[in-house]
Amino acid sequence: MPRYRITIEYDGTPFIGWQRQAEGVSIQGALETAIRKFSGEAPGVRGAGRTDAGVHALGQVAHFDLEKTWEPGRIRDAMNFHLRPNPIGVVAAAQVDDAFDARFSAVKRHYEYRLLTRRAPPILQRHRVWWTMQNLDAAAMHAAAQELVGKHDFTTFRAAQCQAKSPIKTLDVFDVSREGEEIVCRVSARSFLHHQVRSMVGSLKLVGEGKWSRADLASALAAANREACGPVAPAAGLYLVGVDYE
Repeated sequence: MPRYRITIEYDGTPFIGWQRQAEGVSIQGALETAIRKFSGEAPGVRGAGRTDAGVHALGQVAHFDLEKTWEPGRIRDAMNFHLRPNPIGVVAAAQVDDAFDARFSAVKRHYEYRLLTRRAPPILQRHRVWWTMQNLDAAAMHAAAQELVGKHDFTTFRAAQCQAKSPIKTLDVFDVSREGEEIVCRVSARSFLHHQVRSMVGSLKLVGEGKWSRADLASALAAANREACGPVAPAAGLYLVGVDYE
């Protein structure tokens, strides 16, 4: 059975998240429906990251198997036709070796989190940023974020419902920069815990407001206690921007 890899972008606002569930529209479910409509087959679609409700993607990766061989460009175009009017787009498709697995073959995942810092509320960016009327110190946030880089026990920044076997993860990059009215947090690692990025960003916002110091963030990490975490950032500002493979 030929295996296909697709790269997807989506606006996560109207979905219950990536994963198919008994009720509600999921991104996984919408993709599987589109495949069934053009191919007559009903394969399961496996994604590189199971994004939560409201989280967006610019470079989500998934794979599926079909009995019939299709030209990848036809798969891309047929899926996009049948995905309408869902805000999901297949930007690329390719046939891959059957050893490829969108989730387990991934060697690094890249996320961005965007905060809008201005007095006026977002209009075109509504549901796509975390809006705060307070000015944030991006330099202080970046400096504090370096406490999170490396191999650590991230229990403090792990959701209670996280199913990962271990809270120990290695964070490769955590950069924070100001881009006009926005503060952009860029985070890279092989894998993440449930709500890890949003939990870390929520705590860093306290640093940007001057309520926490870099030492406070380091202490929260060392506590390995969920109660030491700051507020969890809302889903709207989070984007899965890309996934790396060997």
